[in-house]
Amino acid sequence: MAHSNLLEVVRGRLSRDTRLEVSASREEYEQVGEVLEREEASYPQLWYDSAKGVAIVVVPRTPLHSGMVGALVSSISDEVKMNSGISPAIRRNLRSDSDSTRHSNTSRGLTTRAWDGALLYREGDRLILMIAVEVGVSQSYDSLRAAISWFVCALRCRLGVSMSISESSRRTKPNHPYGPLQRDVRPVILEAYRGQDENCGPETILEPSQSFTIVEKGEYIGDNISPNLRELVLEDCIPSRLLQGHEIRATFFFFLDFFHHEWFENEFRASMVLTAIGRLGSYLEHTPI
Repeated sequence: MAHSNLLEVVRGRLSRDTRLEVSASREEYEQVGEVLEREEASYPQLWYDSAKGVAIVVVPRTPLHSGMVGALVSSISDEVKMNSGISPAIRRNLRSDSDSTRHSNTSRGLTTRAWDGALLYREGDRLILMIAVEVGVSQSYDSLRAAISWFVCALRCRLGVSMSISESSRRTKPNHPYGPLQRDVRPVILEAYRGQDENCGPETILEPSQSFTIVEKGEYIGDNISPNLRELVLEDCIPSRLLQGHEIRATFFFFLDFFHHEWFENEFRASMVLTAIGRLGSYLEHTPI
């Protein structure tokens, strides 16, 4: 292979939770992907955004990243499965998924991306994407918004949910109450995205339909967040046509109250501690004694 800037990047030393956009052609992206496959390298992962002409380099996620993805997906799924107003047969067809790669043709070529987490519904022999979840740790807001927009507009999922976790410099003194060793957590923002209309193009960048700040300056401030983001409903997880004829006991059953202060605090604190321990171990491993 001729000199490849993308190959140099993926073979460099990259910190966890890094997500880089590297200018590259589709051909270069595919060639580097073949190199990684021959070397049986699980990470970094490569995706491609044909609209921007960039390869997206994604390295392993920290416990904070993976923990919050899993917690968000599980909490929504559990709310559906605990709903006694729908039949067990329908509830059993709800599926959760992570790190699945999907392709979509756009006006500028084939785009390849993967979601962090998702809820899908199995109907016969096909899986229908219902909710896509993305978590960004110190990832640019624009790239996170572009990713979740792609799932909604290109893959036509019902709802996109993103959580943006921003951290200050590693030199900043850790902040109460999330324990020692980790960087200071600045804002944590939870957002929901819906398609503007059925005809929005695959390259459309959406604005969030709901946006809530959960953590600011290391303190939880999300007490005013509606547990269902004010818009998460049962039909976001199960196709509405399959619910026809099934008696729902009361109107509130249509809404999924998945987000709660206690749940978030417990999950977030535990994930932060595990991430901090991993960062300290990595630092000591590369520090001369």
